[in-house]
Amino acid sequence: MLPTALLTLLTLLPTALSHGHQVPLSDDADWATRHMAEEHHIANLDPSAFFTLHDFDNDGSWSGDEIRRTYGLDDESSNDVEETKKAAVVKVVKDLFDKDRDGVISREEWMEGWMNEGKRLPDFGTGPGHHGDDEYEYEIHHFEKFHDENTREEDLTHPEDIAHFKKHDEMDAQAAYQEKIDAMPIVEQNIPQKFRRY
Repeated sequence: MLPTALLTLLTLLPTALSHGHQVPLSDDADWATRHMAEEHHIANLDPSAFFTLHDFDNDGSWSGDEIRRTYGLDDESSNDVEETKKAAVVKVVKDLFDKDRDGVISREEWMEGWMNEGKRLPDFGTGPGHHGDDEYEYEIHHFEKFHDENTREEDLTHPEDIAHFKKHDEMDAQAAYQEKIDAMPIVEQNIPQKFRRY
């Protein structure tokens, strides 16, 4: 039997296949709807699927860390957001949905708040909630907007392209350096000075 998260994602697949195209949004769309469109390319918001998609450890509840991740507060794009504001985001969301005040939002609390009480995730002005890896974020927030499958390598000249591939070069250089170090029988720079004979 397939895990619940996978089944939920499979039900969203038809709308997610619009990948490569911007999902149209109304001006009055709430933050979660905008998040699904901008971060996941999914046009409709199903609250149960939204919960499952953002229950990153698949334990049936949202912790403070999962709220931070959903809002993209641990992404490097949020480095300029003060820690006090990040903590306030988590507190406000928990205050909205965590009815039993146990520090986590259960699926039941989420669905009750969303469906029966009309509660929605607030927009804190911190962006669409980046929580994918670097490749995913580059793909959906830059490449899809400015490039396509016919783009040649020499056409990738935007500052975002340059920064993205510079990061790849740095990671490759670090991996090559680590491979070289790992192949050495003794790494002299790791020997404390007091144990060296010269």
